[in-house]
Amino acid sequence: MPRILIVDDEPGIRQSLKGVFDDEGFATDAVATGEECLQKVADGSYDLILLDIWLPGIDGLETLRRVREKSPDTHVIMISGHATIATAVSATKLGAYDFIEKPLSLEHTLLTARNALSHRRLEQTNDMLRHEIEERFHIVGESIPVKALRKQIAIVAPANSRVLIYGESGTGKELVSRNIHFLSNRSHGPFVEVNCAAIPEEMIENELFGDAKESRKGKFALGDGGTLFFDEIGDMTLKTQGKVLRAVEEQSFQPIGASAPVRVDVRVIAATNKNLPSEIAAGRFREDLFYRLNVIPFFVPPLRERREDIPVLARYFMRVFSVEHGRSPKDFNGDALDLMSDYSWPGNVRELRNEVERLVIMVQDAAIQASDLSLPNGAVSSKASTLHEGRAQFEKEFILSKLKENNWNISQTARMLGLERSYLYRKMKTYGIEKQ
Repeated sequence: MPRILIVDDEPGIRQSLKGVFDDEGFATDAVATGEECLQKVADGSYDLILLDIWLPGIDGLETLRRVREKSPDTHVIMISGHATIATAVSATKLGAYDFIEKPLSLEHTLLTARNALSHRRLEQTNDMLRHEIEERFHIVGESIPVKALRKQIAIVAPANSRVLIYGESGTGKELVSRNIHFLSNRSHGPFVEVNCAAIPEEMIENELFGDAKESRKGKFALGDGGTLFFDEIGDMTLKTQGKVLRAVEEQSFQPIGASAPVRVDVRVIAATNKNLPSEIAAGRFREDLFYRLNVIPFFVPPLRERREDIPVLARYFMRVFSVEHGRSPKDFNGDALDLMSDYSWPGNVRELRNEVERLVIMVQDAAIQASDLSLPNGAVSSKASTLHEGRAQFEKEFILSKLKENNWNISQTARMLGLERSYLYRKMKTYGIEKQ
């Protein structure tokens, strides 16, 4: 039940408004001063406050300012019998939802209040959905490669450039594309995915460009104002590649049966698990399309190259699937985590995700043992003799590769890795890394 607070120094108005809102089924309180209003807000939350501007003691505008500080989600409707444009502007700048004048029309006041409450519910729903989306598509991990990936996403997302994401199957290329979309200026627009490997050749034109005769929109039209993600674009046929190239270049296309082209505004992100230069050399991928898409390349590392993230991901998936399946979360004992960290995970994060979901459903004990894992025999391999040595070896090799990639520019490498320059120096000293 929505809670409403009425603040007015005229007893007749307080009684009339309280009676109207009580009759409508709201939980209503009424006070005469700004000081009493602030005390009420401090004691409990309100969905809506109807606040008179002219009050004894603290006036309505100052009360509004303090209410917004204490309870920024509460909507406030200002009331005045001596309103001026300057006063209304001041109230709006301080965050008032609306402004109504005396003498009050009870019908209009009730309608304004309902609109304010509906707006607040919509904001709460949007905040909840946004939080759920952020949680669902959060890139989990604290390894150097993942920190570098998140930093690169934050830099690239606000631009409108095309992005080509490389990575093995199951590494999370779609997750990266969604993060780029959510952090971009197009985040309120659609995110439309095209699974290039799943659409039959005879259906691809209909799927991408739509059919005017059937009033069916294609993926390009659906993505207008947002992001169009081509997943596994290396599996697209040469014929389709040519059509996509024209649409990407011109930002327009012609639906089947249409008499004129349709213009769109889409940001294109593509992903592949193939070596596209090799595919170009073999005549299976168009070089001109490659250069249109490969404006900003992203590389998503396989799970075996960020093994320190495996325990973090395992616990994250344990929480997610425990809630989804209505089970109590289980812990992983040390042997189980060591075995998981040493496994090569050829299916990458997707394989780990599936394994943890199976454990949530099938294991009845409170802790996951090494014997509960369904990892293939003989699949565990490590060049180092201990897990600690293996992690240190990978971190050294990763830092060294990034230093070479940046021509040993320490500042640029530190920015890429998301590290402080001094911390990178300490790591180099620890691992005995010197310029080659």
